Amino acid sequence: MLSTEHSPSRVFITGGAGYIGSHVVLALGEAGHEVLTYDNLSTGNREAVLHGELVVGDLADRMLLQQTLERFRPDAVVHFAASIEVGESVRDPLKYYRNNSANALNLLEAVRAAGIGRFIFSSTAAVYGNPPTVPVDEEAPLAPINPYGASKLVTERMLADLAAADPHFCYVALRYFNVAGADPQVRLGQDYANPTHLVTRALKTALGIFPGLQVFGTDYPTPDGTCVRDYIHVSDLARAHLDALGYLLGGGESRVCNCGYGHGFSVREVVAAAKRVTGIDFPVAETARRDGDPAELVAASGRARTLLGWQPQHDDLDFIIRTAWEWELKLKKQR
Repeated sequence: MLSTEHSPSRVFITGGAGYIGSHVVLALGEAGHEVLTYDNLSTGNREAVLHGELVVGDLADRMLLQQTLERFRPDAVVHFAASIEVGESVRDPLKYYRNNSANALNLLEAVRAAGIGRFIFSSTAAVYGNPPTVPVDEEAPLAPINPYGASKLVTERMLADLAAADPHFCYVALRYFNVAGADPQVRLGQDYANPTHLVTRALKTALGIFPGLQVFGTDYPTPDGTCVRDYIHVSDLARAHLDALGYLLGGGESRVCNCGYGHGFSVREVVAAAKRVTGIDFPVAETARRDGDPAELVAASGRARTLLGWQPQHDDLDFIIRTAWEWELKLKKQR
């Protein structure tokens, strides 16, 4: 594996103004890489792009996309831009196939036309659906139970087929589990007007921004009846992208890797941790299940550790929530 610290490169990032993308832009910039962010700012924030150039554009705009790629001439592309809300995907599936699948096709066609051969894809554990065994490894059946996961799987299939057809094209698809937390130096964090992520929602409830926190479903086949998820700190996930870049720059073959810590917490456990970290006993209401939610998703992430050399540093739920809480307090002071 080639260390990214000693191999500065040019990296084109779609969706780099969003939550995860902005943390990767920051990590790449700090490692000495030249970064260009391409984002339509529909959910991202201009001020979150802390390194490199920002081009405001949509992946559906093939002309601007092609011109930007040909001008910047990147060594690699990292693709984040997507719609990500499971519940919304159930209500409006065509939006997800358009934004996540059709736009990915547009990007891949532009990437191939520009002669770019390295690609890192922001995928998701939602491609597994309800896995038969937990922790789930990369060879588990792919059976998404919501359009969000299905739309991401379409892109994974396109990548695999393109890599099989073109020996000069290689990719790493990173299947994220539940991403949470914020930059430990409080420079970045999640900043959506109406977040659906449990940790962010809980902390905004603690601040009084929302009147109460809803827990969707208490009758799942889990120890306490609520969904179990593998929570990964966003900075550790950002590091995985740098490791994937180094792997591809070093001549690595196309692979899929899970990104998680290998153990999970239930919704009730996360709520208890949020109350512990904030010191606020905010109101919680338990309600019916939400469509499209699997009972338990926990990663087997050995491949990322051995293949990419990934070494996560923040495997601690209280630390994850504390960094997110510090970010929320900063946002409150600014507003």
